Formats: sequence, structure tokens, C-alpha cells
Amino acid sequence: MRTIRIGTRSSQLALWQANTVAKQLEHLGHTIEIVKIDSIGDKVLDKPLYELGITGVFTKNLDIALLNEKIDISVNSFKDVPTKLPEGIVQAAVLKRGDFNDVLILKEDENFFTKKTAIIATGSLRRKAQWLYRYPNHTITGLRGNVNTRLQKLEDNDWDGAIFAMAGLKRLKLLPENEKHIKLDWMIPAPAQGAVMIAALEKNEELLEICNELNDEKTATCVKIERKFLEVLEGGCTAPIGALAMIWDDVIKFKGVLFSPDGKNKIEFYKEVEVDNATDLGEYAANYILERGGKKLMREIIVIDKDINVYSTKNLSLNQKKSLSPKIGVSMSDFIVTRSNRLKPVIVKNPIENVIITSQNAVDALLDSFIPTELNFKNIYCVGKRTKRLIERKIGKVAHVENSAEKLANYLVKNIEEKEITYFCGNKRRAELPTILSENNITLNEVVCYQTQLTPKKIEEKYNGILFYSPTGIESYLKKNTSNKSVAFCIGDTTASYAKKHFEKVVVAKLPSVESLLKSVNEYFQ
Repeated sequence: MRTIRIGTRSSQLALWQANTVAKQLEHLGHTIEIVKIDSIGDKVLDKPLYELGITGVFTKNLDIALLNEKIDISVNSFKDVPTKLPEGIVQAAVLKRGDFNDVLILKEDENFFTKKTAIIATGSLRRKAQWLYRYPNHTITGLRGNVNTRLQKLEDNDWDGAIFAMAGLKRLKLLPENEKHIKLDWMIPAPAQGAVMIAALEKNEELLEICNELNDEKTATCVKIERKFLEVLEGGCTAPIGALAMIWDDVIKFKGVLFSPDGKNKIEFYKEVEVDNATDLGEYAANYILERGGKKLMREIIVIDKDINVYSTKNLSLNQKKSLSPKIGVSMSDFIVTRSNRLKPVIVKNPIENVIITSQNAVDALLDSFIPTELNFKNIYCVGKRTKRLIERKIGKVAHVENSAEKLANYLVKNIEEKEITYFCGNKRRAELPTILSENNITLNEVVCYQTQLTPKKIEEKYNGILFYSPTGIESYLKKNTSNKSVAFCIGDTTASYAKKHFEKVVVAKLPSVESLLKSVNEYFQ
């Protein structure tokens, strides 16, 4: 019989998990070898996990060893495992879950709760957000390292307490006597907290059968729901997400929660479902939260002071944020907002020969007032490929597209026969296009279909770069900020022209898209 090589991190808790699996496999008659492999999360201990910007900081090196067949299985704390495993690696088994609760280890006693302020240590954003939601006047300080190291840091520092996973302390027999700890049964744990997962290669069917004998079905069912909830929310160690599923008499009781990073806002879901009807419970719960303000909370940025920090004057999606280099910290807020005007039916009563649309906001505004069949436009001219795609998906065929309003105006001067055009625009539209058309005796009927309002905010002067998406965004920014020495990253030439009047260094995206702008940020700071 061949030896089964178990890959594990070398921390005391990881070795406990590996040895637990080893004992169970040895009980089944197998020979075992423990192989220690350290992770990025074990080596970088001076930053919170959410600053590392890497998926699977504790499991990546084990995955590599598994794929290279240097080990046969890996043993992981399931809450550290990314929701999507690398291709070729599968979940082979989940051990029966330990205590899933978090616990507060006290420095002295509980008397600090009677004071207005306190200092609590944790390296977990989930624990930080939940603690601040309950105790907004307290201060959270970072805490990393293995369990023993963190306990020693609590002893050495002037903190009131530190938060740990109960399971880890129990497994290492390090839980202090009752008066020195408080079980935080109100704090929702991390998805799969307290569970140990075994991973193996999908192709190794014999080994998968062996590991399946260690699998606890109830635990596997519960953590599957919790991790699906996490996956749909697109969370990880960078989002304050808690989830817990428990089975009682063939009924699953599930609670999922999403917090804002500062702990000021919370969206919660709770439902009881029969086990046989719970296959999509995690996904349903996540969508419930996203539809009730979760999307906005997920966009809120965790302000991380990295070596390089940039500020976006427009909220970015999660995928857009993830496209930035992990070494770049990003903060963001909308510096302009738009509101559609109610347009009169007479505007589109008759077919219109030539139409100009220079933004996606104008498309949305038109569709707020009219249904697509009412928009009988013969020739549509637009600015930007994204605007073109939106027009063709919702209104009709685009006759011509350019990257800037100025280029479009020059094209129209040379190419249209009918010397009259209707321009659907915002109240803050640029002057270049109307000026060029007017100088060339082309009649421009302007229809202001949306209002752009400035929402300026004062920001710190720590940012290496400011991201701009329109001249109006720059105008809003300058209402409460100076142009200082930050680099202005601009989405297109029109925005860049305006930025050059106020910033010493201006970088223009190669293409007029958010993705191209973010790529230019990565390249500049490479």
C-alpha cells in the first residue's frame, strides 16, 4: 500500500488539522506522511489579510504542490479556501465541524465595557465590522500571526481584548478560563468557520474514494450553502461577510449578513428550509441581500494605505477594482450624478433625420421618457464605442462613431447633406461640437434630456493619482480640492484637455473606457 502524503501549513493549528486527518486515515489502514508547506499568508504578517490582494493567501502554495503531485492531498481550514478551486483540484471531504463561534479573549476583565472607549484587536474585516456595528465608539487595531503569537501580542500590548476563532483555541487547548473569555454568540462567523476541508486531484479517483470515508454529510451540506452565499456576493477576505447554516431535525436554519467596511451598515437574511429544498438557499440569500442595498455596500471601498494610492471620481464595480494591481490602494466616490428630464412627446412625434448622442446618460434619459419604437431616428451619430453598443442594443443602428465630440463635429461638417441635426445632451455639455457645427452653418436643435449635478467632496492629499471620466468630474473635484501634484488619469482626450489646465502630469487612456483607464494606472505605477 502506497503512502498518502498530506500537505499542510506548518503552524501549530494547521498541523493539528493535518494530524487529525492522518489519524483518521491511519485508523482506516493507510500509511501517512506529513509534508509542511508555508503560505504567503504565513510569511507576510505585518498587514491585515484584506491588504494582501491575493486570492487564497493560505492555500495557494498547497494548490501548487498538489497540481505538481508533490503531495497527494492538502488539509485546509475551510474558511481560508477560495470559493472557486483551481482547475483539476476538488473537494475530497469535509470533517465534522468544530465550534464555529468567535470569542473575545480579555486582557484583564470585562470592566472596559463600562467605559466609553476600548481597543479591540483583530485582523479580520468581518470581525471588525461586526464589532464596530455593536460598539461604534471602540477602536479596532490589526492583529496577525499564528494563535500563540496573537495571544502573546495581546499580553504585550495595552489592548482591552482580541477576537479569535473558538475552534482554534479549543483545538490547541489554549482557551483561557471562563472569566478571561467571552463567547461572541451574536457575531456571525465566516462561511465554513470551524470546518476542515481535504482537497485532492480530480483525476485521482481511488484517493477520492478513500477521503470520502472521512466526509461528514451534514457539515458538507451546511458549508456548501455558506460558501455559495459568499461566492455570489463576490466576497472573500476583503468583504465583511458572515454566514451560518445549521441543521435541526431535517430543517436548515441559515443566516447571512453583509456589513459596510466601517460597520455602520448591515443587511441581514434569515430563513428556515427543509434540507431537501435548500439546494439554492445560499444563492437566494445572496441575491436577496444584493437587491436590498448589497450592491452599494459591496462597492464601498476599504480604504487601505498602500505604497501607492489612487482616487476614482466615479464608483467602480468589483471587477473593475480587481483589475487594479494589488499594490495599488483605491478609494472612490461619485463626483457627479445625473437625473433624467421628462421630455415632451412632441419632440419625437415626427421622424428625425440626423441625431447626435454623445453619452450613455443621454441614451438612458431618452429611454426614461420614450419606448424604443417611438424613437424614429434615420441617422444616429455618437461618441464612444460603449455608447454605440448601448444605442444599437436599445434604439437602433449607429451611422458613425468617433472618440470625441470634436472629431464627430468635424466628420459631420464633411459628410452630412441635411444641414440640420438634433442633439440630445446634458445641461453640462461641452462647447466644441455646437461651436464647430454653428461655424459651418449647420443648424443644431439641442434637447437637454438630463441634468448633471456636481457632488464635490474634500479628499485627503495622500493620493498619487486621481481618476477622471469627464471634464465635469474635474470641475466638481476642483470645487473642494486643489490640483496638487497628483497624476490626473483621464478617460479620453476631451477630459485630458481640461485636466492639462490644472494638473502638471496628465495620463490619457489608450481607449475611452474605464477598463483602459485602469490599465493605464497599472502601467504608470508598474
